[in-house]
Amino acid sequence: MDYFINLLDYLLLPFYLLIIYIIAFIFRERRYPVGHPWRKYFMPGLSLKIGGAIFIGLIYQYYYGGGDTSEYYRHAQIVNDAFDESTGKWLSLVFRVPSPYDSEYYEYTRQIMAWYESPAEYTIVAITAFINILTFNTYLPTAVVFGVISFTGMWALFRTFALKYPAYLKFVAICTLYIPSTIMWGSGIFKDTICMFGLGWMTYGAFRLLIHRDFTTQNIVLTIVSFYLVAVIKVYILLAFIPALALWILFTYSHNIANSSVRLAVKTFFIIFSVGGLVYFSSAFSKSLGRYSLQEVAQTSTITRDYIKGVSGDDGSGYTLGDFEPSIAGMLKKFPLAVNVSLFRPYIWETRKPIQLLNAVEAMLFMWVTIKVVVSVGLGRVWRTIKADPTIQFCLIFAIVFAFAVGISSYNFGALSRYRIPCLPFYGLALVLVYYKNKPITSNIFSFRS
Repeated sequence: MDYFINLLDYLLLPFYLLIIYIIAFIFRERRYPVGHPWRKYFMPGLSLKIGGAIFIGLIYQYYYGGGDTSEYYRHAQIVNDAFDESTGKWLSLVFRVPSPYDSEYYEYTRQIMAWYESPAEYTIVAITAFINILTFNTYLPTAVVFGVISFTGMWALFRTFALKYPAYLKFVAICTLYIPSTIMWGSGIFKDTICMFGLGWMTYGAFRLLIHRDFTTQNIVLTIVSFYLVAVIKVYILLAFIPALALWILFTYSHNIANSSVRLAVKTFFIIFSVGGLVYFSSAFSKSLGRYSLQEVAQTSTITRDYIKGVSGDDGSGYTLGDFEPSIAGMLKKFPLAVNVSLFRPYIWETRKPIQLLNAVEAMLFMWVTIKVVVSVGLGRVWRTIKADPTIQFCLIFAIVFAFAVGISSYNFGALSRYRIPCLPFYGLALVLVYYKNKPITSNIFSFRS
């Protein structure tokens, strides 16, 4: 077993928690004083992310016996060994300046070669190394800082939709701050944590720029940094986000065109342009996209399916969407099944491990709420509500396209539970917005009693 959590972690953790909560308390009092409608969501949201970071770290330590989170931590320790030699050498390694075969740095790069040559993984290593300097190379305090970083992104996402839909504040908070998977898998030392940070700030920045005309330096910098981090770590998120945002812009501002024929022509051109841009983006970044590029995803998904089927056996971790041709057309035939597996599986009876049961309960709740919305609102009103609100369209397009991408290519419930978390807040938001735009705000979306 890889013991990456030790006594020093438990001794230092309370002090870091105290510092974090003092800073958070001061921030809350200044920005959200008593009476502010957002105040009551701030500390619970932060605490859940901190708790999630600690919980998943303990799970990886005492249940899994190690994993990618411990590898990020171990690689960061190797990078930080250079700090004892010189600050300049440490900074060069953190920013990935030298060649991996540079003799001056080879003592370090040879130990982290695989991830040093992989920008996505090494970005997390570099962030971990920097935080480790501040936490005396202890895992749990570093994981907690990751959780805080992720919380800032999710709080930015909350602020985005809280400003737009103040009447539905509680439900916006549930979808952005309180979904169990995003708390557990988006809080520790993972790529997913930084991606949730980036996705939250990227959404906030885009909406501030496009709706509020907020061209302040702070907003522009945060948007660029978040976009860069997502592009480096998981560029395929942008394949779902950018088309959804482009269509949101189209449907938000096309009503300003008085002539209906011109409006239709503009919409048609914009949609074609967006699809063409998606294809070009996938081709241009096919190396970075890897198995998520349009050129590779169909072939890779069939290979992954066969591999997972062979190695998973009866342990309950693998799933299948059935056979299909290794082509874009063949893959698209599995669109409904791929979206279904990302949003609504594993089913309760498919679980074989304790950790899977949590994912199954959450997936069952998403299915339950989806059925409740369709049954109680009605398909006609659901469609009209979606058609009338570009922001709901944005949430659904991003969520469904992303759900399809990860569902068609994962074939493992364990991996899927992490890969799908970016789409869950947006899908949840779309559901509650559709429901409460047609039902009294006092009604309960989680009950079938009207």
